[in-house]
Amino acid sequence: MSTLTARLAPSTVLLPRLATVLLAGIFAWFSAFAPTAQAADRARVEAFLQVTGFDVAIESIALSASSAPLLLGLEEEDFGLQWTSLTKEVFDTTFMHNRALDILEATLDDESLAHAAAFYASDLGQRLVEVENAAHMGDDEEKELIGGALLADLEAAEDPRVDLFRRMTVAIDPEDVGSDAILEIQVRFILAASYAGVIDLRTDEDGLRAALSENAAEMEEEIALATLRNAAYTYQDFSLEELIEYTEALEDPTMMTVYELMNAVHFEVMSNRFQALAARMADLQPAQEL
Repeated sequence: MSTLTARLAPSTVLLPRLATVLLAGIFAWFSAFAPTAQAADRARVEAFLQVTGFDVAIESIALSASSAPLLLGLEEEDFGLQWTSLTKEVFDTTFMHNRALDILEATLDDESLAHAAAFYASDLGQRLVEVENAAHMGDDEEKELIGGALLADLEAAEDPRVDLFRRMTVAIDPEDVGSDAILEIQVRFILAASYAGVIDLRTDEDGLRAALSENAAEMEEEIALATLRNAAYTYQDFSLEELIEYTEALEDPTMMTVYELMNAVHFEVMSNRFQALAARMADLQPAQEL
């Protein structure tokens, strides 16, 4: 998987807990998850973030900042010494955490919260969260190399774990729309950079979408392969029986509802921060042509 796709794609370590469901755009989920009288209180949602590891998932969005210049045909070095301080400010982990907390407090109902929290609070659940949290922040090249080798061995041995990894992917993204969400973030970021004068975009929004969509099939293949590599890397120390239990937990309809909401939140936060970054980049870099 390319660095660009890897950083903008939903983390393949997140995939067992997060569904990519943004077919109509990054904010379309708001109408589907209107606040209800049964929404969970803030203290319970905060505990939910920690027990499921979603707090680390949100923090890991900051790692995607390194991909921003590549989307514009530039490099981090093009923005000078202020780049690091700017990205730390824009991708402030406290801000992102609170934004996710605000949304989940208004949309996550008590029943769904309790169902997911009960699994991840179990012994198996906490072991899974521990390795997934470590993988969120791990080195991409290491995960790709080691995960790729592990996956090759599993496939050569016709190990049933590979099929379980595929079932995990289907459970969290039955409509296979992950690439649509990534495309939406790319479009919104590039357009924001154009409006801010960071680049001179020589096409309209439709043309931009068409250009980016040309690589959609390749991106889907890269995401599918990266998902399997990362799963092989992350869950290498778990038994077949434990992975079966995890997969069946992910396929539960209530859990799938939680994944859908959590991933909508994940992408909303990411999109929000990329658009904010585009506006701030204008202070660091003269306009460039794209």
